[in-house]
Amino acid sequence: MQTPSTFFPALNACLNGASAILIGAGLYFIRHGRIQAHKRSMLTAFVTSCLFLTSYLYYHLVLRAGVTHFKGEGLARPLYFTILFSHTILAVVVVPFILITLARALKGRIQRHKVIAPCTFAIWMYVSVTGVVIYLMLYKIFV
Repeated sequence: MQTPSTFFPALNACLNGASAILIGAGLYFIRHGRIQAHKRSMLTAFVTSCLFLTSYLYYHLVLRAGVTHFKGEGLARPLYFTILFSHTILAVVVVPFILITLARALKGRIQRHKVIAPCTFAIWMYVSVTGVVIYLMLYKIFV
């Protein structure tokens, strides 16, 4: 049986992975002129990311999960901490980008949406993918 200390990190990695897939699908759809599919994909990615944030905060603030220490050695350590640092900073930075990009699209300000969307895409995708990488490095590779 899984405990909160194994369940929530795995759930969060799955939500990050799902967000990455949905964001990638959104890019595919818009590049192929499938606007409604793009809209559905990006709104679902937004909901998935919100579920991730809720789960992450619940795990750390309500369940008071402790810090998981990285057990890798050698070159893996600076690599892990570089990924973790950039992921953490960009996870904070991307929130207003996502909200602004989403608001512009929903208000029909498509030209303004197009200006910020590529930057939002890049940061959001990076954060989603590195969230999964961090999970794998902490709980699956260097255990």
